[in-house]
Amino acid sequence: MLWTAFLLGFLGSFHCVGMCGPIALAVGNAGNSGFLWNKVLYNLGRSVTYAALGLVIGFLGFSLSLTGIQQGFSIGMGVLLVLLSLNYKKSEQILTIPWLSGVVYWVKSKLSYFLKKGGKPAFFATGLANGLLPCGMVYMALIAALGFQNPYLGATYMFFFGIGTIPLLLFLMFSGKLISLKTRLNFQKAIPYLGVLLGVLFIFRGLGLGIHGLSPDIQVFNYGAEQVGITICK
Repeated sequence: MLWTAFLLGFLGSFHCVGMCGPIALAVGNAGNSGFLWNKVLYNLGRSVTYAALGLVIGFLGFSLSLTGIQQGFSIGMGVLLVLLSLNYKKSEQILTIPWLSGVVYWVKSKLSYFLKKGGKPAFFATGLANGLLPCGMVYMALIAALGFQNPYLGATYMFFFGIGTIPLLLFLMFSGKLISLKTRLNFQKAIPYLGVLLGVLFIFRGLGLGIHGLSPDIQVFNYGAEQVGITICK
């Protein structure tokens, strides 16, 4: 399902370019030395932050899976993804956390500091900080990462999500122009369909219908784990 992470990131970049676009342009126009590397490091920093968030959320999902609610949890994440996808434009308002405004202020202050400082480490740090800005598309990707119930899969999924956002932002950095509103809206029309598809995949996964690659039988995996445990004890 990693392809969904890349595609979600690519489509999501058209939705979030209004917030990240000016920052990307500032990094792209900051100095002539190491012009390309500055942009690469910035985007790599964002992807690293997304991967770190995926790792944390994956640990949370793994902890919940130990309670024996893997199937119900996967179905719940799928339903939540479907609901958010159908209302993705309001997802940031739906998932707003009261104390998040303080975090946003801190992140923006760091972005301003690193952009003014300049240099490769500063541009990488700018990307790290930018990855913490609230975004509805990031929330959707994190919910998908949570549904994997595995820290490493969660980190990998979010890293590919970050990689998916790079093509558009690199285009902005090279062209120096924001994408027209009409073009952005056309690409955003595909976001609900992809989100619903991803949610349905998680629902099927949780149902455990015994369909290889789509809805594996959870009981088979549990039985296998018990057999391994017995073998180790012997």
